[in-house]
Amino acid sequence: MTNTNYPSATPQSTPPAPRNRGNKNLLIAILAVGLLGTWAYLLWDKNNSGEKMQIAQTQGESYMSQRDSLKLLYDDAELRLDSITGANNNLQGDKSDLQKQIESNKAEIKKILNDKNATAADLKRARTMISDLNGQIASLEQEVSRLTGENQVLTANNTQLSSEKQVLEQNLQTSTLEKEELSQTVDVGSTFSASNIQITAVNEKKNGKEKTTTTAKRVDKLVISFDVENRIARSGPADMYIVVTAPNGQVITDAANGTSTLTTRTEGDKQYTAKVPVDYEQGTRKAVQFPIRQNDFQTGNYKIEVYHNGFKIGEGVRSLKKGGLFS
Repeated sequence: MTNTNYPSATPQSTPPAPRNRGNKNLLIAILAVGLLGTWAYLLWDKNNSGEKMQIAQTQGESYMSQRDSLKLLYDDAELRLDSITGANNNLQGDKSDLQKQIESNKAEIKKILNDKNATAADLKRARTMISDLNGQIASLEQEVSRLTGENQVLTANNTQLSSEKQVLEQNLQTSTLEKEELSQTVDVGSTFSASNIQITAVNEKKNGKEKTTTTAKRVDKLVISFDVENRIARSGPADMYIVVTAPNGQVITDAANGTSTLTTRTEGDKQYTAKVPVDYEQGTRKAVQFPIRQNDFQTGNYKIEVYHNGFKIGEGVRSLKKGGLFS
């Protein structure tokens, strides 16, 4: 073959340049380092994010634990308060200033504990307020204890006073009964007794002279006389009631004054003929005399009864007979 300066028609293989291969290897190395760096960053970021999440979770758990702890403290304080509030109201009546302050603090604590956005500072303040609340509850417990003691003393005193009152009432009742019995005894004991009862039938003459008689048609009046006395009756006026019963069983009454009745102790109400006042002097015997008049006296027995203080104190009978031809 002849050598010429023209290119050959047959292609010739050209070996790769050494510089290009080196650049390619360098690029691959750079990409590998970048990839490793990216993985390292991602791994670090993941670990860092996990730590942050762990810290946040820990802080959240601590926050919740603190809130729950405060809630338990508050619930315990409220239970203590409920156990003594009713007793204090019963002992003292209206709510005290301390109770009103406690209720105000309770409302503020509840507000914080129920606030989902409460900060750590708010929870710290709630803890302080719960501590103060427990102190107030302790003071209230002391007050209840003091009032309970005083109430027990008052109850004991009231019991003693009630017992003494009952004894006094019993004594008073006994004294009243004894007084009534004594008064009744004195009342009965002051009743007069009548003695020496006499009933005289009298005929009154035209000349004024009087003559006793037993003939019914000649009798103008019955003169009743008797003596009364009582050792314990006080001096003063006393009324004697005279009941005169005619032979026909009818009580003689004063037609001008109408029918009069007296109340007896054993016979009930009874008509009487006359009421005779007696001015009595204590410790003496008093003579009493009283005339009974009517137009016509009947033949038969006239019964005379004397009453004082509701008791019959004496009685007597006078018989009048039918007169003869010349009587």
